Amino acid sequence: MREFIIRTTATRFALLASVATTLTAVSAPAHANLGDDTQRDYLPGNIIVTGERETYVNEDGSTGTKTPTPIIDVPQAVTVITADQLEDQGVTTLNDALRFVPGVSMETGEGHRDEVFIRGQETTADFYIDGLRDDAQYYRPLYNVERVEVLKGANALIFGRGAGGGAINRVSKVAEFGAAEYNMGAQVDTFGAFALTGDANLPAGEAIALRLTGTYEEFDNHRDVYEGRFFGISPTVTANIGPDTRLYAYYTYDDDERVVDRGLPSVDGGPLRGFDETFFGDPDYNFSDVAVHVARTRLEHDFSGAWSLNASVMFADYDKFYSNIVPSGVGTGGGTTPTTVTLAGYESGTDRQNLIGQVNLVGQFDTGSLGHTILIGAEAGSQDTDSVRNQARFNNGADTSVTVALQDTIAVPAFTLTPQRASTSDLSTLSFYAQEQLAIGILQLVAGVRYDRFDLESTDLRTGFDGARVDERWSPRFGAIIKPQDNLSVYASYAESFLPSAGDQFTVLSQQDEGIEPETFENIELGVKWAPHTELLLTAAVFRLTRSNTPSVDPVTSLTTLVGESQVEGFELAMVGKPLDSLSLSLGYTYLDGEITDSADMADIGTVLQQVPSHQVTAWARYDLTDRLGLGAGVIHQSDQFASMSNNVELPGYTRVDAAVFFEATDSLSLQLNVENLFDEDYYPSAHGDNNIQPGAPLNASLGARLRF
Repeated sequence: MREFIIRTTATRFALLASVATTLTAVSAPAHANLGDDTQRDYLPGNIIVTGERETYVNEDGSTGTKTPTPIIDVPQAVTVITADQLEDQGVTTLNDALRFVPGVSMETGEGHRDEVFIRGQETTADFYIDGLRDDAQYYRPLYNVERVEVLKGANALIFGRGAGGGAINRVSKVAEFGAAEYNMGAQVDTFGAFALTGDANLPAGEAIALRLTGTYEEFDNHRDVYEGRFFGISPTVTANIGPDTRLYAYYTYDDDERVVDRGLPSVDGGPLRGFDETFFGDPDYNFSDVAVHVARTRLEHDFSGAWSLNASVMFADYDKFYSNIVPSGVGTGGGTTPTTVTLAGYESGTDRQNLIGQVNLVGQFDTGSLGHTILIGAEAGSQDTDSVRNQARFNNGADTSVTVALQDTIAVPAFTLTPQRASTSDLSTLSFYAQEQLAIGILQLVAGVRYDRFDLESTDLRTGFDGARVDERWSPRFGAIIKPQDNLSVYASYAESFLPSAGDQFTVLSQQDEGIEPETFENIELGVKWAPHTELLLTAAVFRLTRSNTPSVDPVTSLTTLVGESQVEGFELAMVGKPLDSLSLSLGYTYLDGEITDSADMADIGTVLQQVPSHQVTAWARYDLTDRLGLGAGVIHQSDQFASMSNNVELPGYTRVDAAVFFEATDSLSLQLNVENLFDEDYYPSAHGDNNIQPGAPLNASLGARLRF
């Protein structure tokens, strides 16, 4: 194993007191059954109301409303990936799990972070853990996660800034009362990558329960140069501190080191062929190192059968460094066959501390024939970020790029590093929100509004420019749901969100950004949700998402105006659950049509949005032949998509087929074999611009074993 030199930026630690008063916290901790339960659960909990309204008073509700509302009554599309589905698919990272979510397409994330498109909107920051913002740029593991929830459409009322196309929330595993239970797992694939996991739940009486989850992974794949390792550990505590009060405490430490692989350049409007295993970087330089500390507490208290309150505080520290040589294009030397490749490079370090406080109050009661579910709340937070970037320069510092021979092993010439940019920023946020869910017979009305104040100050350490901007925005949400019967909902909804001018990472304000108003997202959606029985949910939705107030440069005057607008229209279908006792499935289809609809440059109008496939199919199913033996199969299909807004490079459509075999050797030991890309499809699922295209992995298999006792 080669040795890596880790460069870290100077760190800065600052704490900001944070107070809040909000209604039911988003997706409170999951209460999972750790035992040997052969029933596969592909549905989230609380799909439909099966009893009186009080059934949900003391339970955590839907992420989509911040209240204990069953998913069938949430007026927007929601996809939930349960622990059973994650286990059956053998995935260990959020990035892999999201490939099976309709309406979500993957960005390469430059080979060092999670980055997705939700309904055509790109984001590196709309990630949450138990409803609290987790916005740093890194790869998120799943070893301590009970389920993943993806909410589609604008979500400012629930999540605040961003979330224009949707939001992704991970629900944590928690310590549970009852018998002590242990779970150990091991997984190895044909490339040599492996993962070891452990999960111990240890009740210590009626008042205290402890849980410890952890994992160690080593990476490898089909590329000529790729390796790394991940270590994570997460202890949790659950305490009953009274008959009506519960306290949860969490700590997570994740440490990730890996090669940064920027993929392939393009040629003739598509990916460069014949070099799917070639590494277009420097094996001794392309490297990422991330250390993440997250500490959280959540207090829940039930005042009565009608009112409950919870309060959460999270402190997160992210320390990240990465360096990479990057392909930026190929040359043909006047012929038709590529003979050279152009390379550039840089290194970047980020040190960030987030402190977020949230308090949630929920009321559920009736006044006469009217049913009320009321949310009143607030959230406050601070985010301090130091970042630095150094540029690689070639030819004794004279050039920012270099052209070398295109061959199976790329020879990267010597380079030096020069400072490119450095900044520090301080962001403080304060939010208040309220929402009413009113039940009038078969009609339910949802109305709410959120006020956000963003106060961002930054310093460009190279130019000395001190930027500051305060944005204050109101974000409404409206919905109407008709329920002709308990297991059927027909809904219409409208919601807004916004993104401040500094982007979703808020690292630095330029002189131009300081004067630009936030972008606005508006989502209009019509849908239907039907649960034929308690273990099956079918949904359909049609929507229009409009992004406006986008900065646009006039090609004549070179002035930046806010006339830019884009629109994504589409519909999606989904079926999830158990249509038969022995069959568990998760099926989805999405159609998207996204383009620029207005711009200061008329030539931009009609441009197709980047990495938005018109058609997307996701399918996963497990069929149990006996109590001991089961089979699984999955399909991912995406039609052609453009790698960037230039519309010059197209990623070809593809269909990937997966398969699995499950065997319960004993009541405690289970074995499973997962095969990815069963038919060895040659495909390119994602990109970061026109010349960082990621080739999909060929046929490969992983063998896993789990021991429960």
